[in-house]
Amino acid sequence: MAYLNLNFVIEQVEKEKGIPKSTIIFALEEAVLAASKKKFGANLDLEAKYNEEMEEIEVFQFKTVVEEVNDPEIEISLEEARQQDPDSLPGDKIGIKLDTKKLGRIAAQTAKQIIMEKVRNAESDVIYDEFKNKKGEVITGIIQRIEKSFYIVNLGKTEAILPFKETIPNEVFRQRERIKAYIVDVEKNQKKGCTITLSRSHPGFLIKLFEIEVPEIQEGLIKILNAVREPGERAKISVYSEDSDVDPIGACVGVKGSRVQAVVQELRGEKIDIIPYSKDPTKFVCNALAPARVSKVYINEDVRSMEIIVNDDQLSLAIGKKGQNVRLASKLTGWRIDISSESEVEKSSKKVIEELIENLKISEILARILYDEYLRDTRDIAKLSVEELNKITSISIEDCRRIVENAKAFSRGGIKSSHDSAESDNKGLKDLVFKPEG
Repeated sequence: MAYLNLNFVIEQVEKEKGIPKSTIIFALEEAVLAASKKKFGANLDLEAKYNEEMEEIEVFQFKTVVEEVNDPEIEISLEEARQQDPDSLPGDKIGIKLDTKKLGRIAAQTAKQIIMEKVRNAESDVIYDEFKNKKGEVITGIIQRIEKSFYIVNLGKTEAILPFKETIPNEVFRQRERIKAYIVDVEKNQKKGCTITLSRSHPGFLIKLFEIEVPEIQEGLIKILNAVREPGERAKISVYSEDSDVDPIGACVGVKGSRVQAVVQELRGEKIDIIPYSKDPTKFVCNALAPARVSKVYINEDVRSMEIIVNDDQLSLAIGKKGQNVRLASKLTGWRIDISSESEVEKSSKKVIEELIENLKISEILARILYDEYLRDTRDIAKLSVEELNKITSISIEDCRRIVENAKAFSRGGIKSSHDSAESDNKGLKDLVFKPEG
């Protein structure tokens, strides 16, 4: 099957699509073979081969050499075979070149469809191989067209999709507008080929933008440990450096805020809090609640939660607009955060402390210590060993034993003994000034 300037066509496809020459030739051979079987018969032993010198796809029908022909479709006589190959022997296979001009319009159309499909698949493989390792990177493209629920972005060799839901709220792009986006996924399937999905709302986009703007991050001197976003409104990133001479906050902000402002501008004015990471979870959570100032922290490591106490004038700042600040801080740190004001805590704690004093027959100072250690229910105190309570309160073993017994008795239905004065609980507590870690 001859084609005009087939070598030139193959070279052009190889150059423009980046498809290997061998892949294109294989696609051509497969297509012509399929068309030939449709024309001459699917049961025949056919083979298609590209002849580079003749610039054509040759099709051969292989027949078995026999002394007496019973089935001319698959057999050839020894005499006829030796006209083509004098060394032919019975049992040999000999290829007879077919006239591909006889394929006809329908067969040629079939071949064309197969070639296009094969080239498309090969092109998809090339694109997938190129982009599969670029997942998680930022790429620049041009808005090609706008569909019902996504933008088509021209990346040069191929196109990608930017779903509307992956854009920053209220941002709208026009045709031929240049944009930056984060490669969130690269998929390949038989029907759609290679699909590249972009995002501008993904936290990874924020991280990569800082990597671009801050050389110290590229060099590994500063690490971004996590990033959380409410796209278009607010974001928090936690940064850390093992080099004490490097200021991770200052490096990310840049001279006169130049670096962080470049990121903010790309994110359509999104407010960005740069948070210094700390291995101390309490300090890290306090940092994450910036710009609010924290007064006290009560930590419950068993359920990874913290009760944060702030001054009344800091409450709205700590919580943020519609709970945004505390929500992002919780996501950034991985801790559940409950925020209360000093006046709220005083009201709620007063009743609990009074109950502890009454039920366990202890002093107010000791009741406050238990309260601040999240020991606010007599059932929890009853589960403690004397040694554990001694470690928490630093009072005598005898007093600890009496408190645990009182807690057990009350949990069972009331105090049965112990009318000791609360003064005994003050032994060893006279000089105790309780200051919860902030």
